[in-house]
Amino acid sequence: MPVVDPSLNPLTDADPAEVEPTRRPRRRPARTDLLALGAYVLLGVFVCLNYWGDVNGRVSSHLPTDHSWFEWLFAHGAYSVRHLENPLFTARQNAPDGVNMMANTSLLGVTLPLAPLTMLLGPQVMYALYLGAALAATAGTGYWMLSRHLVRSRAAAFVGGAFLGFAPGIIHHANGQPNFVSNFLLPLIVVRVLTLAEPGRWRRNGLVLGALVAYQIFINEEMLLLTALACLVIVLAYAVQRPRATRAAAGTFLAGLGVAGGLALVLTAYPIWFQFNGPQSYRGLQGGVFHNWGEDLVAFVTFARDTWAGNPEVEKTIGLTEQNTWFGWPLVLLSLVALVLLVRRSLAARIVAVLIVVFSVAAIGPWVRFNGVETDIRGPWSYVSDDLPLVEMMMPTRLTLVVAAAVGVLLALTWDAAYRQGRPVADRPRVPAQRAGDAAPAASADEPAAPVAARRRWLRPVGYAAVALAVLPLFPRPLPAQQIDPPPHFISAGGWRPYVPAGRTLVPVPIPSNVHGLPTLRWSALTGQEFPVPGGYFIGPNELGEGVFGAPNRPTSSLIYSTMDKGAVPALTDENRRQAIEDLRFWRASVVVLGAHPRETVLRELVTGLIGPPQRVDDVWVWDVRPLVG
Repeated sequence: MPVVDPSLNPLTDADPAEVEPTRRPRRRPARTDLLALGAYVLLGVFVCLNYWGDVNGRVSSHLPTDHSWFEWLFAHGAYSVRHLENPLFTARQNAPDGVNMMANTSLLGVTLPLAPLTMLLGPQVMYALYLGAALAATAGTGYWMLSRHLVRSRAAAFVGGAFLGFAPGIIHHANGQPNFVSNFLLPLIVVRVLTLAEPGRWRRNGLVLGALVAYQIFINEEMLLLTALACLVIVLAYAVQRPRATRAAAGTFLAGLGVAGGLALVLTAYPIWFQFNGPQSYRGLQGGVFHNWGEDLVAFVTFARDTWAGNPEVEKTIGLTEQNTWFGWPLVLLSLVALVLLVRRSLAARIVAVLIVVFSVAAIGPWVRFNGVETDIRGPWSYVSDDLPLVEMMMPTRLTLVVAAAVGVLLALTWDAAYRQGRPVADRPRVPAQRAGDAAPAASADEPAAPVAARRRWLRPVGYAAVALAVLPLFPRPLPAQQIDPPPHFISAGGWRPYVPAGRTLVPVPIPSNVHGLPTLRWSALTGQEFPVPGGYFIGPNELGEGVFGAPNRPTSSLIYSTMDKGAVPALTDENRRQAIEDLRFWRASVVVLGAHPRETVLRELVTGLIGPPQRVDDVWVWDVRPLVG
């Protein structure tokens, strides 16, 4: 198995069985490291710049509902800590049934530790603050992995780390999905997997890996699964190319892996059980909704929307759900050339090539798509049942996030190869002197004689320029943001409190859902979830136990949504009024509240027709329904 050690640097292509491993000395962060981290922090601030213009009144223009959901999650973390409640479940949304937080993208590994800051700053500020920090932290751990374990040049590590943290696909998910930019543990997990075979350290390495895996489960399980698949491919690719070293280290590697798996299982057994067997758990998604979302072949050479070279109009042509591989043609061209030049002499480049090919093909989906058109050519997922565990929840296009990570590593390898051109052999990574009795190692293909090296100095600026020209068009733009109305003063000032006793709910109109009611979902988040609401934005079970988005519609919520869509109040019957009272009893409602809304007039007319005239209290319409529901 791979051993991450300077003497086993993959760039040298030395066989680990033929060299003496040396222990890497501890390094303190150098000035270069601090400058790199500072640059990543500034870039994270830049990406979130539009939010900071009015952090309390702006949400993502592309995924405003997701943005509000994650604000709600920060409020959930703070509420759970403040009230010492089980964070794996909440009754503050989808009342009275509640939401299984482990079965949703709950980000508990972030929202719980940051709960004190959320209480102090509010969920809107925490969202924007964390989003930029997560991008920078991912770039930082990527830089650490590359600079300490793979490349000689700190500039190469900086370029690779920047791509790992700010790749086009990651920036795309930053539009409302911070769980997909919270990848700062993943480089550490990869390094720990590759160090499991270190002699004499399998217990320590296994314990560290198990703790990292357990923590990542509470950040993003999907990205952990992708990382595990990538590590499997890396280990297999290494084993094929280094069979002797693999056989020698297999026992130690497997022992460390067993320790890691055992610790991770102990730490997460109950939460994982709760995810699949706790209240409001589900089995798969209705209709395998994600299974058909494959990657378009043209997307690989297209510039992403939120980059300086990107054009938002191209989305209308390709019509993709996500932009995980929108690398642009210069980067694709550079990657192909770099692989051709590096694979012969670099083990790391060969493994990167395998990752790119395997996960690019796997991401195609059931049918090959080309420039927005689904062809009749079968893709790999057409041969995979969408009923298989885990597979049923996977979106094929997201497999290309592994490709993005591999491209980031390839950029670092390419820059480092250019850096080493023209340098004296003594300045380059070397295989240590052989042990007594060993044959002298053969000269590496990467280490030409000094006169040859001098003649190749021109390759260094050419390599630097090629990498710069490929990545500069992908420099991210500030994430687009849109203005959103603040909660009514009646909500933010606590005017609702006399109307909502303990054990009862506030029913906002429209009722929150994954399609409607974005502003009313924020009422709950921005008041610290002090009152429970029906409906919401989450995944929960339907009557068959399959996962569906949002709460199953009741007659009254369906009537509200159809009235909003049509802009007119239908003819109401006594049955509609009876169902409304029954639904209010089910929701344990004590008050119905309608604030400012584009459809305010028709919604007020509808609710009045169902349960009677409202009162004007502060800046909202209020229906006190306690006399109706008992």
